[in-house]
Amino acid sequence: MRASRLERIGTYAVLGVFTAYALYPVLAILFTALRPEVVGQDGVHWENFARAWNEGNFGSYLGTSAIVSASVVVISVLLSVLAGYAFGTMRFRGREVLFYLLLLGIMVPAEAIVVPLYFDLRDLGLTNSYLALIAPQVAQSVAFGAFWMRTYFSSTSRSVVEAARLDGAGHWQTLWRVLLPMGRPALVTLVVMVFMWTWNEFLLALVMVTDEALRTAPLGLRFFSGRAVTSVPLLAAASVLVALPVVLVYLFLQRHFIRGMLDGAVKG
Repeated sequence: MRASRLERIGTYAVLGVFTAYALYPVLAILFTALRPEVVGQDGVHWENFARAWNEGNFGSYLGTSAIVSASVVVISVLLSVLAGYAFGTMRFRGREVLFYLLLLGIMVPAEAIVVPLYFDLRDLGLTNSYLALIAPQVAQSVAFGAFWMRTYFSSTSRSVVEAARLDGAGHWQTLWRVLLPMGRPALVTLVVMVFMWTWNEFLLALVMVTDEALRTAPLGLRFFSGRAVTSVPLLAAASVLVALPVVLVYLFLQRHFIRGMLDGAVKG
């Protein structure tokens, strides 16, 4: 049945209200970043971004976040695909027990384990290193990633897998040449979510590193905001710089991300 004109108007009105509600803080922080630092000046001040970049040392912080995020995404997505394929398509003893044991990584909050994790890594001499930032986030991401990819692999048609087996394909070929190309939306969704979680991680970086060269972008923003000389426009410009990579990744992959989220909601 076709929706009436009144229903369409009501739908667009509701969507418009929620869109304005979502965009207001984004536009507010952007306009603040372009304001002059001195009251009474006019014009758009793009130089605020350059000043925030130089004074806040965000080149180093963004570089650290890029290294950590890329490493976590590559390692965790690879392990999640392999684990999800095993749990979703194979039958072996203890499969359900191992899967629910893996899900404990989702149920236990990071705040509950960060202190004992710090002492463990300190005793091993791994604090103040990239490994201290990467390994814990890989472990957390794989817990969700295995669950996410298992849902996709469990929902794939058994006839497709059986046809690949009849053609002589083994598990490796079935995974990489048949199932993964079909599951691109689910894979891209996992990549985007893991990237956002890793890029925005603050507590782990705050606890694990004290070396300024290893500060991530959110941690660098926290120290930058604590300076007495920091002005509101410069702080807003720094916030835009930190959030920009996540926004660009989402905009670039949004079609696959939305499709993957919808497919996951329907199949889940």
